[in-house]
Amino acid sequence: MNTEIKEMTPRELAEYIVKAVDAKKAKNIKLLRIDDKTVLADYFVICGGNSNTQIKAIAGEVEEKLNELGIAPHHIEGYNEGIWTVLDYSSVIVHIFNREARDFYKLEKLWSDAEDVDISSLLV
Repeated sequence: MNTEIKEMTPRELAEYIVKAVDAKKAKNIKLLRIDDKTVLADYFVICGGNSNTQIKAIAGEVEEKLNELGIAPHHIEGYNEGIWTVLDYSSVIVHIFNREARDFYKLEKLWSDAEDVDISSLLV
């Protein structure tokens, strides 16, 4: 494990996370730039998983990849339930939903005035 913390801009961190969730075949990945809308974070990464197991695997992949860079989440919520898992990296907040929870909470609609960042070049 790399113990040296890698300095990344919020955008670089968000893009790195997008690649990590894509590696675990997350569904409907969105990257929203919210820094001009709130003080909560600079970016939201929103994605889905087909099962509780996949949601946990996606969250685990993000944690593992960032841990290798010396970056730890400030808070994790919902990991054990596998319905809606949130990983808070301060400048980037990762939301991993099952289909029902994503349809219910509609974060993309709630944050519809945020910039939807084109991530097509980041996805495999």
